[in-house]
Amino acid sequence: MTTLQPGLVDEVRQDASFNASACMNCGVCTAICPMGLDHLPREIFRYVLLGMKDEVLAHQETVFSCLLCKLCEVNCPAGVHITENVRALRHYFDRNVFGV
Repeated sequence: MTTLQPGLVDEVRQDASFNASACMNCGVCTAICPMGLDHLPREIFRYVLLGMKDEVLAHQETVFSCLLCKLCEVNCPAGVHITENVRALRHYFDRNVFGV
C-alpha cells in the first residue's frame, strides 16, 4: 500500500527548482538514456507529483545512477529541465534519507 504525501513536491523543491509538471510522459527521455534507466525520469517525476514518497524512495539508486549528461533534456519535447529535477531529487535524498 502506498501512502500519499501531497506536500512531497514542495519538499523536493526546497533547495532547487523542480518543473516535472510539464512532463507529458512521452518516454523520449527513457528511450534516449545511455544508461538504460527504465524508471528515470518520467516515472519518478510522476511519483513526486502524485506524492508517492515510498515509490520515490524505492528509486533512489536510479536517481543517483543518472549521468546528468542532458541527452534526455535536449530531446525533451516539453522542455522539462530533467537534470535540474534529478539534482533536486538528489538534494531531497541527501536531506531526508542521508541527513546531510
